[in-house]
Amino acid sequence: MIRLDRLLATLAIGSRTEVGAMIRKGRVTVDGAAVRDPGAQTAETAAITLDGALLDTRLQRHVMLYKPAGVLTAACDKKLPTVMNLLPPVYTAIGCMPVGRLDKDTTGLLLLTTDGELNHRLLAPGRHVDKVYLATVDAPLSAQHVKAFAAGLDLGDFTAAPALLDIAADDPCKARVTVHEGKFHQVKRMFEAVNRTVQTLHRERFGPLTLDAALGPGQWRELTEDELAALRGAVR
Repeated sequence: MIRLDRLLATLAIGSRTEVGAMIRKGRVTVDGAAVRDPGAQTAETAAITLDGALLDTRLQRHVMLYKPAGVLTAACDKKLPTVMNLLPPVYTAIGCMPVGRLDKDTTGLLLLTTDGELNHRLLAPGRHVDKVYLATVDAPLSAQHVKAFAAGLDLGDFTAAPALLDIAADDPCKARVTVHEGKFHQVKRMFEAVNRTVQTLHRERFGPLTLDAALGPGQWRELTEDELAALRGAVR
């Protein structure tokens, strides 16, 4: 159970003071009955309306976002837009945060969740959750690069775990890279270690989930129950 005014404030309906005033004016109903006490205890699953409109009171949400280039993977930034600016304010308010990060110029699949434990498990290297990227580099790749990735690469401050490099049949400057780590600039640094510079990088898959082809850059949707179950199963 949770205080009604706290729940509405958490859902970004307004400040605690503002939602308290709404409640006292009789603008809010809980399971069909007007409630005028801001401190009334209610359940997240209750049917709550404001001015007759049913509210989405879920505090647990999970999102698939097609991250566009030029957007930071951060909760907020004073100068640049972030992935949270692409979602309604309620997602920030309830703590729906990115699972890891994609660089500013990297595009593709980004997951966000309110489940801190799931977030942690998906990022833990020991869980071996694969991330698949499509990379374009500045010069052709060869079988030697495939072997180097498969052996693990010394990046100076750490050695990247063995990774799968699959060169495109129609363009030796393109390849899919499968890693299960997620260190800062890791994929780009791996290519730098074999004397190649990444020109574009796009994440296609995270664990069992593939970026929805119906989503365009900047678009998002919530995960289905099956997708969420698959994610949980991948880190169980």
